[in-house]
Amino acid sequence: MTATTSSARPMAGAACCAPLDARGLSDADARATAALFRALADPHRVKIVNLLATSPDPVCVCEFTGPLGLSQPTVSHHLKKLVAAGLLEREQRGTWAYYSLDRDALGRLAAVADLQGGTL
Repeated sequence: MTATTSSARPMAGAACCAPLDARGLSDADARATAALFRALADPHRVKIVNLLATSPDPVCVCEFTGPLGLSQPTVSHHLKKLVAAGLLEREQRGTWAYYSLDRDALGRLAAVADLQGGTL
């Protein structure tokens, strides 16, 4: 007599999981979004984004040195990385540069973690 045992294999024709219904990221969108996250992979850059998010107006590069505890050249380095990634916009006013958030880029970041199924 052959004993039959229950196995973890699904029965033929039975689906083990429901298919994903949410629209996934395209490869290009995934690469672009990964670049945004790489730019934010530094605590000082996260603080810069936070400072800009709470400011109603563009912020001069010189205003970041105190809150960040960094020299102006180091702040400029971080700002340059964030601009290159497309997270910030830069406006030149005389000899000073002013920075603001690119709200579209922040929307792309938020859409990655949107648990309600938002679109990019």
